Amino acid sequence: MDSAMTFRQKMTEGAGCGFLCTVTADYGDKLYTFSMDCSFDDAGNMTFSVVKPESISGITGTIGHDGGKLTFDDQALAFELLADGYISPVSAPWFFVKTVRGGFIQSCSQDGANTRITFLDTFTEEALQTDVWMDPVNIPLHCEILWQGRRILSLEVSNFSYL
Repeated sequence: MDSAMTFRQKMTEGAGCGFLCTVTADYGDKLYTFSMDCSFDDAGNMTFSVVKPESISGITGTIGHDGGKLTFDDQALAFELLADGYISPVSAPWFFVKTVRGGFIQSCSQDGANTRITFLDTFTEEALQTDVWMDPVNIPLHCEILWQGRRILSLEVSNFSYL
């Protein structure tokens, strides 16, 4: 549990963080994958830029506790909402950081050399579960967001840095 608390402390007491991530959205009958460059301030607000695939590269936006904004030229992100309308694929990195910063830590265990931490976003039966795999120095490598026991979003995290 020390790893989980250390990670949360770094995420809440620092100036923010930044990372690249590849998001995969699983709708059951189809998968969508895209990559984003994400930056978070000390309050957990995210600015992002889509970097892959090239067809949607350059779409930028912001997401915070009060909503979000997309900016694009001749391109659009048109993903259906997941988890009964609660989360969109483009908001997955923001949701990951939000949950790490303030969600309920359900469990923490070793997975080989890495640590796996499970967070819940609420205490209700409708909670989204966020599983995060961390390397030995508390850098996130992978994240999965589950709804009703099924993985709906996954993030491959790279170039993570605390600001």
